[in-house]
Amino acid sequence: MKRFYIFYAALLMSAVSVCAQEDTPQGSWATSSTPALKFSESMFNNWSSTGTSQLDLNVVFFGNYKYTHTRYVWDNVVDLGFGQAWQDLDNSALGGRFESRRKSLDKIDLTSAISWKAYKDWGASFTANLKTQFAPGYEYSGAGDNDGKMVSAFFAPAYLTTALSFEYKKPDWSVSLSFLTGKTTFVFNNDLIDSGYAYGVIQEKGFDPTDPDRKHTHAYFALGSYVKAQYLKKDILPSLDLYARLELFYDYKKPKLMAWGEIKDYADGSIATMSDCEYKLGSDETWQKLAGYNWIQRRVFETDMDLEVKLDYRFSSHIAANLALNLKWDTDFSGMGRWGHLQVYQMAGLQVFFSWKTPGDKK
Repeated sequence: MKRFYIFYAALLMSAVSVCAQEDTPQGSWATSSTPALKFSESMFNNWSSTGTSQLDLNVVFFGNYKYTHTRYVWDNVVDLGFGQAWQDLDNSALGGRFESRRKSLDKIDLTSAISWKAYKDWGASFTANLKTQFAPGYEYSGAGDNDGKMVSAFFAPAYLTTALSFEYKKPDWSVSLSFLTGKTTFVFNNDLIDSGYAYGVIQEKGFDPTDPDRKHTHAYFALGSYVKAQYLKKDILPSLDLYARLELFYDYKKPKLMAWGEIKDYADGSIATMSDCEYKLGSDETWQKLAGYNWIQRRVFETDMDLEVKLDYRFSSHIAANLALNLKWDTDFSGMGRWGHLQVYQMAGLQVFFSWKTPGDKK
């Protein structure tokens, strides 16, 4: 694993050195920074059809910093968001207190990519992407529970993806394909690992959370294939922008980690209990279903997926309506209180935003 880290670090340093060694700049910077504040509010007091009073406040930031050279393009994207929602559960009249507080948004997504044009719209690129979150995430037992079970935290998990890719790029969309992609999962929280939320970071064989001398492993490196497709179109209709992103990653070691043979043996009765197997996610019904999968279904099941779609409608230069949908599939996350790997996030609302753009100047 260390050799792969050294390889990718050397590649990144060499790419950066290309930028640094230019005696005479032949390119230009174009930057765009867009912070935004999203707010929604609802209040119910002696209302016959009832409802729950709520305040929702989100702060987001999107920045794009691109250096365009005659031989390459260096593109950097910063996508951040954090939000809180407060609910007055008993609607205790005007001036009542908010008994419930929950996160409504938590996102850190940093990308840096260097692209070289080879032939017409074809090229090569090296991309590094980091995804994690700001604050702990909790599973709550009920509406009034503000002390839930922690299931995630800052850098628990975090995903660092580095890829050498072939790229086909058009003005509004691009597709990149890599057969040499490193994806490292970090979980720097021992309490999460002990509670079973290791996010695929494999602990030493026989790891026992009750053992005071246990040794935690905080990172797992996967080597696999990676596909990324992006579409960004300004004014697909007047004042309407569309952004769509799809990422697929397949870990070459996944079939072994899934232990398909043990799943089949358990379904056939050769193995008595799931605790005797390496792969412990799911229920008896789930294992019976997995045992019946064919080769193609198994490969689809093992593939990580991240799909994001955003629509923004601009009423003016500082006010917009937006809709966001994010779907994730990851077999290393067992769900909160139930089996299942599909994660869904959806948001719609109004936002006040500002935008600072610095067009690059050729020198």
